[in-house]
Amino acid sequence: MRVFKFGGASVKNPEAVRNVASIIRQHGEKSLVVVISAMAKTTNALEKLTQHYMEGEFEKMMKVYEEVRQFHLDLTHGLFDDPKHAVFFHVEQTFFHLLRYIEEKPSANYNYEYDRIVSTGEIVSTQIVSHYLNYSGIRNQWFDSRKLIITNANFRDARVDWILTSQAVKKALLPYLKPAENSKKPGIVLTQGFLGATTQGFTTTLGREGSDYSAAIIAYSLRASEVIIWKDVPGLLNADPKLFDQTLLLPNISYQEAIELSYYGATVIHPKTLKPLLSRNIPLKIKSFFQPTEPGTIINENSENDNQVPSYIFKFNQVLVSIFPKDFSFIAEHNLSRIFSDFAKNGVKINLMQNSAISFSVCFDRDRINTPALLRDLEKNFTVKYNFDLKLITVRHYEKAMIDSLIGGGEVLLEQKSRTTLQMVVKDVI
Repeated sequence: MRVFKFGGASVKNPEAVRNVASIIRQHGEKSLVVVISAMAKTTNALEKLTQHYMEGEFEKMMKVYEEVRQFHLDLTHGLFDDPKHAVFFHVEQTFFHLLRYIEEKPSANYNYEYDRIVSTGEIVSTQIVSHYLNYSGIRNQWFDSRKLIITNANFRDARVDWILTSQAVKKALLPYLKPAENSKKPGIVLTQGFLGATTQGFTTTLGREGSDYSAAIIAYSLRASEVIIWKDVPGLLNADPKLFDQTLLLPNISYQEAIELSYYGATVIHPKTLKPLLSRNIPLKIKSFFQPTEPGTIINENSENDNQVPSYIFKFNQVLVSIFPKDFSFIAEHNLSRIFSDFAKNGVKINLMQNSAISFSVCFDRDRINTPALLRDLEKNFTVKYNFDLKLITVRHYEKAMIDSLIGGGEVLLEQKSRTTLQMVVKDVI
């Protein structure tokens, strides 16, 4: 039993969806779970729709709604010759439900509304792909992951209830993945990444780019033999090819090294993905959907190659906050406890932190909702100074000769080194 995960780039247009079908036909087999993300930039568009919805900007909201709806209808028409195929009803029905929802007045809970609206992308994407696979002769059963992955009510970054989730996944999927000899059940199931739900049925999401995590959750629950994440890159590279002209493929690294890279921001792997796979010793492969026969990268217990090649990770749109006690007392446990409480309350994750006697500096991703709320809370008890529009550079297994070229003439505001990792918060000099 294997789990395949396809991201948004792999289903961005009709040709891409046909390629997914080809990969499943050639590389899949009975007992296969397929996890699909929202198509192309749908999540970004639905985030804008949510913003307009919360701010009462009806005309802007409806413009985005129509653009997203028409994009999916156009893509569907590119896949199906029959305009009366059931897929069109399901796509229109999904968008009708979204329309009815956004016509109502929003609650004050942005994260709740975000999950309810943005989840539409995964639902409609998997409806289209599932119908197309059946249409092209690859029989599969569609499942709503909100009935499989059970979480708490921490909207936009929900925590999984592993016991309830494992029970739900096995009960729902195993009859289709291991059908009886005379059964007509297909052996291939398809569901959404990124989505879960509370026990009360409220839609939740697992954090941005959480579809990889969904695949790992299902693999853990089913004790799958492996997970394959299909990407638009040949595997896990030592740097982002959009930023570096020359990159190297990492053919085999350990779970531990992959966890380090994902923690520091390597975008090919979601930070939460590795832990459930490690606990079950389930190998993770990263392969190219452009070159499906190439070996790609395998992540397993083998650590022999972990320190052979430096890896470079850039995170943009960073905030650097320096926090000072108003009474000039030391940054001791009681102050740190209050600071961390504010971060936890506002759902802000720390990428880098450093303290001196009377200051505590923290670097994190900027968020239009959470960042202002965090700064307001911190300013109630501390003096706060901050910089926006920074970048965080992380180098694993760094070489001193590369550091100056990475900075590129920028100003280093904060630097931290260990034996294996270098991190720098850099402000570009204009």
